[in-house]
Amino acid sequence: MLRRTLVHLSESPTAKAVVTRTPLRLMSRRFVPGETVEDFLRAAGEANALGLAVTGNYLGEAEHDERTARQAVATYLRILEGILGRGIRGNISVKPTQVGLEIGKDFLKDNLRPLLDRARERDVFIRLDMESSAWTQKTLEVFEELWAEGYRNIGPVLQSYLRRTLDDARRMNELGARVRLCKGAYVEPPHLAFQEKREVDRNYLEVAKLLLSQGVYPALATHDERIIDSLKRFARENGIGPEGFEFQMLHGVRRDLQQQLTREGYNVRVYIPFGESWYPYLMRRLAERPANVLFFVGSVVKDSPLGFLWPGNRRR
Repeated sequence: MLRRTLVHLSESPTAKAVVTRTPLRLMSRRFVPGETVEDFLRAAGEANALGLAVTGNYLGEAEHDERTARQAVATYLRILEGILGRGIRGNISVKPTQVGLEIGKDFLKDNLRPLLDRARERDVFIRLDMESSAWTQKTLEVFEELWAEGYRNIGPVLQSYLRRTLDDARRMNELGARVRLCKGAYVEPPHLAFQEKREVDRNYLEVAKLLLSQGVYPALATHDERIIDSLKRFARENGIGPEGFEFQMLHGVRRDLQQQLTREGYNVRVYIPFGESWYPYLMRRLAERPANVLFFVGSVVKDSPLGFLWPGNRRR
């Protein structure tokens, strides 16, 4: 119920108007470090200094106007040049509807090619993010069409809450594509998506093990320590070294776990979003991991005149 409510709030202009006038706007910077390319590059450099790779995402989605879709790609080109110019260990994640999928597949591909070409020249990987199930098939079609054109510096995201994902993973393995696996953060109907956490987790593990054993450098996006431990054990038992995959986590979530995995020798990449469209992203992150709600509540209390009541702020 909480998850569904938060997702609905992410789509509510009224809720956004309220939230942007509260301390949550300031505290959202833990998850979204700023609104400019420079803000992203600063956060990326800090992550690199801790041994973490990054992927940058310019927040936005559902563009219907060709001009603004092209402007989004222009921003991604600036991200790319910043990554190259500063020697950032990182790549880029793009929302398909932000760069033209709602306008049409042909427009999207034409719009993306300058970014893909420049990234291919410099060996930078571009991730096609996955959105709601309404766009799953079209996103994978765009990916496969670009793959058929010879682009190998591109890969899709699959979501373990969708019932189709195991079959999609098999198809991506056949192609030799690099896949990011996540759980999914949209409200979906039961005939398309698993509704219970245990089902989503079970499917996540099944798909992740398939990607580890038969895929190409999968990216396993999760903050769930139980799942992470299970996959580490599976990799060891099957002779899959840490160099063959990476864990991915969100900027500002489980920094302790990110650094712990890095110390253990695993590759860890942090998803760093930036931009003015921070509100729907933030609400979906809370929905994806409701434990984050406690973090925000705690932050409000700690930063308020009643902060002395919060356990971590009490004097001993």
